[in-house]
Amino acid sequence: MKFKRVFLLILDSLGVGEASDSINFGDKGANTLLHVMEKGDPFIPNLKKIGLLNTLNMNDCESDAYYTIASPNNAGKDSLNGHYEIMGIKSDTPYKTFNEGFPIEILTSISQITGRRIIGNKCGNSIDIINELGDNSINYGALIVYTSSDSDLQVAASEDIIPVAKLHEYCEKIREITLKEDWKVARIIARPFSYKNGSYKLTNSGRRDYAIKPPKKTLFTDLSDNNYNVIGIGKINDIFDREGINKTINASNNEEVLNKLTDIMDKNFNGLCVATLPDFDSLYGHNRDVIGYSKALEEFDVNIPIILNKLEMDDLLIITADHGNDPTFSGSEHTRENVPVLIYSRRFMSPKILPKLETVGDISATIADNFNIDKPELGISFLDKLD
Repeated sequence: MKFKRVFLLILDSLGVGEASDSINFGDKGANTLLHVMEKGDPFIPNLKKIGLLNTLNMNDCESDAYYTIASPNNAGKDSLNGHYEIMGIKSDTPYKTFNEGFPIEILTSISQITGRRIIGNKCGNSIDIINELGDNSINYGALIVYTSSDSDLQVAASEDIIPVAKLHEYCEKIREITLKEDWKVARIIARPFSYKNGSYKLTNSGRRDYAIKPPKKTLFTDLSDNNYNVIGIGKINDIFDREGINKTINASNNEEVLNKLTDIMDKNFNGLCVATLPDFDSLYGHNRDVIGYSKALEEFDVNIPIILNKLEMDDLLIITADHGNDPTFSGSEHTRENVPVLIYSRRFMSPKILPKLETVGDISATIADNFNIDKPELGISFLDKLD
């Protein structure tokens, strides 16, 4: 069974239970979806119909979609490692995290190449940090440097004091110095902000992510080289530094991603469309906000019938996640978890449970198999199991 268009939705951080090596990450007992269901009690009938809740216990139950879970294999539990594995890239080295603060050597280097005072140097949520330090940033013309507990170094500045283009220039320079092995974070993120109506607001249109380029050739590049469309919506473009993606669409939150996705579904193309929904992770997982996570699931659930109804007979929809981020856990880090894999097509006659996948890379292997291109280094295709 072959498909003309494949839509891959990545629900950032929606893990479904501890991975076999979770104890090595201090994440024994983590289960993002289960704990959100228990504590937040979201009403998600449409996700239930396509098998999401079945992935919690891997029960053989009726479902409108094939469903299973996949184990993480890459060394890190950061967003890059998770997305890399989905796309069939093996990575044996986790990228650096600095949740206790960046070394003075990094901060000094940033100050020297920008000529700006550096404040912050902490781990937390963007808007909380900007509300705390925005006044000082404006008063001193300083850069706020912080991390989200992912492998990132974020740089915030008032766009009224430091123009957005200048902030981007600074971040490009910071990207260069943080390619040093001891400082190698996955992403440098420019976060301009403004002060309006009595409060600070992030300027999402001015955000720029400067990611490390993928370490190996990607599924995207292979598809592009074979004249298939590769469409990236939102965060996925930054994670892969746009390598192999021949149409990039900006979107900064779940609502924008879903709106752009449903627009693209009305277009005629042949290839792959990938969209990452970031809010589960950035707004609710890291902030340990169970109720917010629950509401975000409900909002996504409302969109499921719209997405399914827009699928053509020769379309395939795959829904998965890149890692976990259990909002009931202490701290603010990602959690090492298995992830759900839901596979839907209007052509399926009798969808059912699939065997557990040994790597999330099976998704990219399946997509490669569908389009008859080179198999990625990770994964085994399950295309022949779909009927």
